[in-house]
Amino acid sequence: MENPIAPFLEQQGVVILDGGLATELEAKGHDLNDDLWSAKLLIETPEAIRQVHLDYLSAGADCIVTASYQASARGFQRRGILGEEATDLIRLSVRLAVEARNEFWGEQERSPGRLKPIVAASVGPYGAFLADGSEYTGDYDLDHDGLVDFHRDRWQTLCDSDADLLACETIPSRCEAQALGALLRESPDAYAWFSFSCRDELHLSDGSRLADTVAEIVEIDQVVAVGINCTAPKFVSALIAEVSSSCDKPIIVYPNSGEEYDAGHKQWHGTRDAIDFAEASREWVGQGARLVGGCCRTGPQHIKRIRQRLLTASF
Repeated sequence: MENPIAPFLEQQGVVILDGGLATELEAKGHDLNDDLWSAKLLIETPEAIRQVHLDYLSAGADCIVTASYQASARGFQRRGILGEEATDLIRLSVRLAVEARNEFWGEQERSPGRLKPIVAASVGPYGAFLADGSEYTGDYDLDHDGLVDFHRDRWQTLCDSDADLLACETIPSRCEAQALGALLRESPDAYAWFSFSCRDELHLSDGSRLADTVAEIVEIDQVVAVGINCTAPKFVSALIAEVSSSCDKPIIVYPNSGEEYDAGHKQWHGTRDAIDFAEASREWVGQGARLVGGCCRTGPQHIKRIRQRLLTASF
């Protein structure tokens, strides 16, 4: 199977990602103050997830990310959902995205030259299951083997799905990156990107040096891009330089809006500006990023602006 991002890079030079899924669902009035976060709606209102995927595609996303970030066997087990029922919900996250992509592609009047969008299956960190904000600290109670065991069931389900690649995202620690890398090595037919949550211009959330972790991960052939997500935009330029010092693979950046997250109340605070975010994305591409989008508290308006900036500019 061909590297799924290659046609976009060859034809347009960049891949436009979507924006925040859960926070966009919240903006539409859905209460996600729950340990399952966006995965709660896989149980209650799956059509709402599908609609947000469509909104991002209409805004110009080349790639949409599934609602499996906080969907895990152990997470559903806490809700009393076990075995095949839990696995079916993880499969549903991919099916909703694939259905949205196919509907969009089949019904819209396509812009000349636009490529068929792709689906990335989200592999959220162990911290997402803990639901205590530790995806921004890397303060875990599991070692490497424990993290491999935690991720394995969902990983296999997503590898067997119709997703085009896996999105290993918001990874806060070198140990978790190594655990996910071990699973990718066991899956020779899978492609994945790795993106990290960072606490400053040089370090992952757990204090590990980003460049050192990137250097390890890019040795895996199936890694198609590596970079940063759900990190404050003010750090992104320096982090792009840090990533590029360790690899020559495409760099991915999809930071949050720059607002602050309150883990206790599961709320974001601050303001967001789609115009400034789009201008920043142009700078990031100029600095070497090739996959660009948004994470928490960015929405379709951000993605629309990003596409307008990036695909009318030359670098």
